[in-house]
Amino acid sequence: MPAFLEGHFWTLSNPELWVGIGLVLFVGILIWAGVPKLIASQLDLKANTIQAELDEAARLRAEAEALLAQIRAEKAEAEAQAAAMLKAAEDDARRLEAEAKVKLEESMARRQALAERRIEQAEAQATAEVKAAAADLAAKAAEDILTARAASQKSDPLLDAAIAQLGTRLN
Repeated sequence: MPAFLEGHFWTLSNPELWVGIGLVLFVGILIWAGVPKLIASQLDLKANTIQAELDEAARLRAEAEALLAQIRAEKAEAEAQAAAMLKAAEDDARRLEAEAKVKLEESMARRQALAERRIEQAEAQATAEVKAAAADLAAKAAEDILTARAASQKSDPLLDAAIAQLGTRLN
């Protein structure tokens, strides 16, 4: 049972009674001073501030969603452009590869023909050098033989025949 329903609670010597009276007076003074209205106005102000912040957040969210949609559309467009550029680059690479292959084959054919001409020239030059060396060697041998013959004053019919044939075989 509550204490204020008992008889001894209402005696003036009971401190609980004076605490209760002080509390009632304090609440009465607060009401008379307009504290509940002040608290209500502060709560309303805070609620309005929170509502304004929520409205601003909703507006920012809508802007962010619109911006996100725009960015996604731009991304899709950029991806399409990149795919088109990649396809064009691949086509160009294939075309350039084919052109380079043709040019390489032409260059290889020219170089092969040039190498064959150089080989032929080198062969002709080597043949000419061998013939010249053989002629010089034959002339030197003939000179040595003639010098030896002149010194010995003897005539050798085989040597005379070989010297006579030497002039016709060199040319």
